[in-house]
Amino acid sequence: MASDAPTTTEYIKHHLQNLTFGQHTDGSWGIAHGAAEAKAMGFWAIHLDTMFWSVLLGALFLWGFRKAALRATAQTPSGFLNFVEWIVEFVDENVRGSFSHKNDLVAPLALTLFVWVLLMNTMDLVPVDWIPQIAHLMGIEYMKVVPTTDPNATFGMALGVFVLTLFYSIKIKGVGGFAAELTMQPFQANNPILKILFVPANFFLEFVSLVSKPVSLSLRLFGNLFAGEMIFILIALLFSGGAMLAVAGGVLQWAWAVFHILIVLLQAFIFMTLTIVYLEMAHSHH
Repeated sequence: MASDAPTTTEYIKHHLQNLTFGQHTDGSWGIAHGAAEAKAMGFWAIHLDTMFWSVLLGALFLWGFRKAALRATAQTPSGFLNFVEWIVEFVDENVRGSFSHKNDLVAPLALTLFVWVLLMNTMDLVPVDWIPQIAHLMGIEYMKVVPTTDPNATFGMALGVFVLTLFYSIKIKGVGGFAAELTMQPFQANNPILKILFVPANFFLEFVSLVSKPVSLSLRLFGNLFAGEMIFILIALLFSGGAMLAVAGGVLQWAWAVFHILIVLLQAFIFMTLTIVYLEMAHSHH
């Protein structure tokens, strides 16, 4: 913790601070000791905790699904293998229902995003003080364990989806076809002069719509998980207010955790579904 007896403000700020590595104002490189130092490091600073937990959970996903694939047989699956098969079938049904074209990348991408985001979201159900306290005992000052509460992580995934959307839009329709999508709708006319006059307005509207996709995709996930984490932190403050407040905090924490399970699942599903829809739009000729 920041001190032996932090104030409410210090407690909240501590739990919302990432473990940041970057260049200090004096030119040296190292860990930021506080929000002010982290801000001064600028754009190229790295949130080590976000990187660590996202990579660890991604590796856990790969290890678990590879283990299930190696154990797969023609017999009726059971246990963990049955659970993995259920997830694969669930994602495959969603891809088949939303994606009408042929692309072998879409289903594996959807599966990866769904499970990866779900694992990162699930870290929000770990009591907010457990892992930061363990990190503190190891000499690590800050530790945020939910990567999706960091906009850098959600924007990174959303930008990856956005790049794929642009790539397939140009690959499937060609540069001319993609340019026509951005300039020839929604306002249309048979008159050549009016067509030319509509181009700037069409481009503005379509460009805003295009750019809004990664922004909304990332901010939706970040906003919901950050709000959930903030509520857990506020509930945790009750445990330091006496026996009655501690009991109330325990009840509220349990109730919010149960409700938050829905948010954890729903946000992973929404991120996957929107990715499939965006790729479907990239493959479709308007």
